[in-house]
Amino acid sequence: MYLLIPAAGIGRRMGSDRNKLLLKVRSQPLITWTLKAAEAATSITWIGIISQPTDWDDFRAIIADLKLTKPVEFIQGGYTRQESVYNGLQALPAAAEQVLIHDGARCLATPDLLNACAEAIRHCPGLIAAIPVKDTIKVVDERGIIQSTPDRSQLWAAQTPQGFDVKLLKECHAQGVREGWEVTDDAALFEKCGMEVRIVPGEETNLKVTTPQDLAIAEFILKSRD
Repeated sequence: MYLLIPAAGIGRRMGSDRNKLLLKVRSQPLITWTLKAAEAATSITWIGIISQPTDWDDFRAIIADLKLTKPVEFIQGGYTRQESVYNGLQALPAAAEQVLIHDGARCLATPDLLNACAEAIRHCPGLIAAIPVKDTIKVVDERGIIQSTPDRSQLWAAQTPQGFDVKLLKECHAQGVREGWEVTDDAALFEKCGMEVRIVPGEETNLKVTTPQDLAIAEFILKSRD
């Protein structure tokens, strides 16, 4: 299975002016933990890191330290996640029929989750890892007034990996460019194109490290796995 890792973001909410995946948790850069999971996932055979060239030397040093056995390619990132994934799709080997896309900042995903998504995408056109929402969600207008309360039983919090048929996802991205769509994940593009996206049960610990508080939580979760 082919794995694309969007890793082009700057950690502004982290109070950092550099790629947040170079920030450390348990004395190792965030992307180290993502790559360790990919290395340990038996289904993953190829890894593409989508990032800015200014980070490539740092990432190469991390990969050398990890002694990864799987091929890793560097792909130029875009100005947005959507552009970055588009670039990543164009850089996939010609043999790629399905792809997993996993945010580098979700550094706590386990090899088991990657394997589960890799198996499931062989039987559907698109999928996302997700977990049921626990909190009651309110829809609020611009004045801060609650407009509705959706049925919590139908709400799921999206995670990554997200998996897709490569040909179909390329077509959806091309339509998104033509129509000027701006979306926050690839599943939304699939949905806009009328494609079916399946849920694969995610992991409660598969959080996206975005703030300093998230770093502390990640530190605790990784320590508990020792």
